[in-house]
Amino acid sequence: MKLVYVFDAYCGWSYGFVPTLAELVRRRPGIEVEVVSGGLFTGSRRVPIRDFGYVEGANAKISELTGVTFGPGYARLIADGSFVMDSAAAARGVAALRQVAPARIVELAAALQHAFYVDGLSLSDPATYRTVAAATGLDPDIAVAAFTTPAAAVGAQDDFARAARLGVHSFPTLLAVDGDRPSTLAVGHATADQIEWRLDALTTAS
Repeated sequence: MKLVYVFDAYCGWSYGFVPTLAELVRRRPGIEVEVVSGGLFTGSRRVPIRDFGYVEGANAKISELTGVTFGPGYARLIADGSFVMDSAAAARGVAALRQVAPARIVELAAALQHAFYVDGLSLSDPATYRTVAAATGLDPDIAVAAFTTPAAAVGAQDDFARAARLGVHSFPTLLAVDGDRPSTLAVGHATADQIEWRLDALTTAS
């Protein structure tokens, strides 16, 4: 059995799920986690952030439930309102980091969300991947090169297709997959204790 974590790097609830997933991986170090990007802000949803009038209220709720904080760089983006979140570019970044250090993708996906939600860095900008790489001990040149390759764009589209095949339309969603059978462990928000209870119940049932 492995876990499949379907998230979007530009999703605030996915950002709020970072501590839960980190704690779960800490408790179960041998478990395999596949990280898949969803396409939350693509097509007609690629609009200035000011068009999402609910953002500040949603962020307050996320902080209240999960304890994550939103940093000053991100606050400046919200105040300006012109920033456009592009999930295809963010997914390309996830695919690039996964290519560079596949065993560390849970940690690196969290670092990518930190870059946006704390520092206010664009996930469409190659320079962001240089910053994330330097902060996590990767080679910045290799990370930037991976982000700009066609393979990263293909990886992003493959992720979107994988999320669709799994029937995931809300982010984040954490699944346990045993063979071809996915079981939902969490959607939106859950504690590590709740997920472990569900995992144990699945293991007992099988």
